[in-house]
Amino acid sequence: MENIHSVLENIYNKFTHFEDKGQQATYIPELANVNENLFGISLTTLNQEQVNLGDAQQKFSVQSISKVLLLIMAYNIEGEKIWKRVDVEPSGAAFNSMILLELEKGIPRNPFINAGAIVIADILLSHYKNPENEFISFVRRLTNDTSIDFDLKVYASEKSVGYRNYALINMMKSFGNITNLIDEVMDFYFKICSLSMSCAQLSKTFLFFANDGVDPFTNEVVLTPSRNRRINAIMLLCGFYDEAGEFAYRVGLPGKSGVGGGILAILPNKYAVVVFSPKLNEKGNSYRGMAFLECLTTELSDSVF
Repeated sequence: MENIHSVLENIYNKFTHFEDKGQQATYIPELANVNENLFGISLTTLNQEQVNLGDAQQKFSVQSISKVLLLIMAYNIEGEKIWKRVDVEPSGAAFNSMILLELEKGIPRNPFINAGAIVIADILLSHYKNPENEFISFVRRLTNDTSIDFDLKVYASEKSVGYRNYALINMMKSFGNITNLIDEVMDFYFKICSLSMSCAQLSKTFLFFANDGVDPFTNEVVLTPSRNRRINAIMLLCGFYDEAGEFAYRVGLPGKSGVGGGILAILPNKYAVVVFSPKLNEKGNSYRGMAFLECLTTELSDSVF
């Protein structure tokens, strides 16, 4: 742990002076108001030690990182039949692309692009009277933190400009892959994306992915070992949209990004690490976050390969 702490500190100090060429996500108006200079790191190891640097306690809109938690809930309910409605293939296209969705008759390529997460939201809506409460309760239980909540300003902002997401769900509805009312599914989807958490909370929350699906803090089985491996695999292949190959090549870990500027990465049997830096590259992933994680895994010689 001492080695990880010193390496993290050295890299963090180097990256505070990093030339960040990214741009904030302005297509969601509320995200444009975030301080673009924020930079936080949190790494939590399986022996429950945590290193926090910079703005690690600053809450931010996790956006698509929350899609992983959404998938866990649906997978644990539906089991393998979930894959009849959403695939597990890399999209090779932008996270909100409609092209493949039409060609593949309303079946999204994977659960982490927008269309895929909307289908997962639809599945949970079929199982719960109040899926928002079920979702936030699930997250609070994982973190043991009742302060975690949705950011209603982000929710309203995202909903106000959600035209393409509405186009995606209408197309899927036309192919019969949405069963509930469109407005109800989209309300739930936008709420999920507005989840607000800090790096420190996220690295603790997702640590079970490094531990065969078992939360090391509570010994709760969040996922069976088999399902844990499968979602790790989907994160590696699909967690960064059309930059998944680049992330696997440069960083070598399964993970998930969000347009709020967060990136989560998992090293099985060792740790979960989260980076937050709001300015994004052209693919929608944190510019500084990608570079930081590449530097980290290079320095520590960490990779799943």
